[in-house]
Amino acid sequence: MYARSTTIRGMPAAIDDGIAYLRDEAMPAIQQMDGCIGMSMLVERDTGRCIATSAWRDEEAMRASAERIRPMRERLVQTFGGEPEVQEWEIAVLHREHPLGDGGSARVTWSRLDPAQMDRLADGFRMVLLPRFEDMPGFCSASLMMDRESGRAVGTVSFESRDAMERAREQMRSIRGEFARSMEAEILEVAEMDVAMAHLRVPETV
Repeated sequence: MYARSTTIRGMPAAIDDGIAYLRDEAMPAIQQMDGCIGMSMLVERDTGRCIATSAWRDEEAMRASAERIRPMRERLVQTFGGEPEVQEWEIAVLHREHPLGDGGSARVTWSRLDPAQMDRLADGFRMVLLPRFEDMPGFCSASLMMDRESGRAVGTVSFESRDAMERAREQMRSIRGEFARSMEAEILEVAEMDVAMAHLRVPETV
């Protein structure tokens, strides 16, 4: 399975308009495209950053959707302001413990490591990290997406509320540091974001 993410660093005041456009106009059209298996949107209300992600059955379906999605992305950029950063990923790990309802939040970690170690990263995420996440109160789901060529990866851990995410902050910091050292990975950024939308039919990989 694959995913395309569009990151826009726009105007905080435009967040709700961007969410409404994606939910009411773009998402219904994208979900009708062959091979689409869901969409999600994360937002940082204080900075205006949003990350809209579409998930696809395979790489071929993702590539085939590119031109049809382009005008929707341009409209989203016009709504938010700012410039888009588009990235394509392999969905390496996905696990849902509980459904994510309204008010959910997510901690997103971007990292980079030796591209030759990507399979080891996925195995470690699945076997070492997931059991520890599952013990955290309010944990809902976790995913790992990767770009094998560049060695970049992004892990997302979602919680039922911002409060639950914040309570797990120090534990997550310790786990993240320990795991990154074991993988010889560089942590590029960590962000705490609100889950504005999560309509996913992506099969679990665990």
